[in-house]
Amino acid sequence: MQFQAGVISAILGAAISFSFGVWTESLTFLLVVMAIDYFTGVAAAIREDSGLNSNIGFWGLFKKVLILLAMLIAHRLDVLLGIEVVMGSAVFFYIANELLSIIENYGRMGLPMPARLKKIIQVLRDRAGEDEEKPKP
Repeated sequence: MQFQAGVISAILGAAISFSFGVWTESLTFLLVVMAIDYFTGVAAAIREDSGLNSNIGFWGLFKKVLILLAMLIAHRLDVLLGIEVVMGSAVFFYIANELLSIIENYGRMGLPMPARLKKIIQVLRDRAGEDEEKPKP
């Protein structure tokens, strides 16, 4: 039994190392903010009385998996190009994205937020909406 657990651990460790390279604190932080974002999203849905929807929950988790796949691709690009830039940039982009989502969820839950922060979030939402509405040539 111990031997099988050791083999499974070795295989998982090799897969993680292949996928993400050396595990950095920024990757750990990304996983932490991804989890916090998911749980604050659930809490915000409960607080708004919109209820929990398994379909929305599934797609929320699926997006988190896609972020991890993007990290895998970014790491493999770094290995291919012999640099260490792509994954680091992608990690910090997604950390910023997740932090923004957490702040939005806090607002949905009615937690106090500085007016300046609310205004920044609204500007970012408006810009994102404008980009989606523009017709592409």
